[in-house]
Amino acid sequence: MVLVNNPGDWSHIYPPLRHAAWNGCTFTDWIFPFFLFIVGVSMALSIDRARTTGVSPRTLLLKLWRRSLLIVAIGLALNFIPAFDVSTWRLPGVLQRIGLCSMIAAPAVLVWRSRGLGVLALCLLAAYALVMLTVPVPDVNGVVIAGALEPGRDVGAFIDRRLLGGHLWSQSKTWDPEGLLSTLPAVATLLMGALTGRWLLTQRAPAVTAVWMMLAGLISLYVGVVLDTLLMPTNKSLWTPSYVAYTGGWALLLLAASYWLIDGCDQDWVRRRATQWLRPFEIYGVNALFVFVVSGLIAKALATIKFTSVVTGEVATAAGAAATTVSLKALLYGAINRGWLEPVNASLTFALCFNALMFLLAYGLWRRRIFIKL
Repeated sequence: MVLVNNPGDWSHIYPPLRHAAWNGCTFTDWIFPFFLFIVGVSMALSIDRARTTGVSPRTLLLKLWRRSLLIVAIGLALNFIPAFDVSTWRLPGVLQRIGLCSMIAAPAVLVWRSRGLGVLALCLLAAYALVMLTVPVPDVNGVVIAGALEPGRDVGAFIDRRLLGGHLWSQSKTWDPEGLLSTLPAVATLLMGALTGRWLLTQRAPAVTAVWMMLAGLISLYVGVVLDTLLMPTNKSLWTPSYVAYTGGWALLLLAASYWLIDGCDQDWVRRRATQWLRPFEIYGVNALFVFVVSGLIAKALATIKFTSVVTGEVATAAGAAATTVSLKALLYGAINRGWLEPVNASLTFALCFNALMFLLAYGLWRRRIFIKL
């Protein structure tokens, strides 16, 4: 998301680095569910480790909830910057969803068996689909309709307008991609990861585990395609059941591939080489939340810091010069976008440079064994 969120020019972006306009799924649409999926995996592993050290369930639950609330608070603080305007403060957001999903899922992952987690995930998806397809609500134009899965017309958008009106995503104002109701199927994505984490804890043969995980991923992909056709389209903004199954399938496949390369392959040289090649992801991953927050703050600073320059020539005023205000980002991007690159490549180059800066930060922390955790 550091790469996706920071192009030089939002009008010139390669299609895989855009979210789907509405229905459908691009490479970019994988990232958020993958993060929730791995949060679930990590939750299962951390709970198991805490239990072995004798931490009580109550203490562990309070710790998980404290972390979730802190993530929500950080997300709210990021949305408050740089306008500092309570009247237009966007309340939903990426970090807010991660925190809410963790808060909701934590008691179940802590107490219930794997079968219970699976049933809970299915119930959340079924209840969400039932509400979205059958409950009639006024859309953004006041027309009462049931089952409308279009921007601003669904049940989730209606709930968000009623409860969070004026505090939604500024680019839509009538709906939010991280709305309240769609948090429920997002919890199912996290639970899918928690079930995977539980499964990893019970397996002893990494190579065999990776094969079964790949099979589970392929089945999940197939279920996602079927649900896309028969129930609800694959849609990130609505976080539909088909989106949960489809992205969960890809998450399983990529985790299985990584697991086999690093732990399951019987060739030592393959494991060593894979560890080396995948090291950049580890460097980012151990401080993922910190890097994401810092990248957001830097991006806001680049857009907020303004400079006044003087424009002369044909566009100047009668006095011979015209003052214009440009952001720091525009100045930096202008140094790249000099005409020797296609606009889309200049925009990507800016994003890559920004990403390189964030990687240097992550690398510095990793070299010093500094891991910033909540």
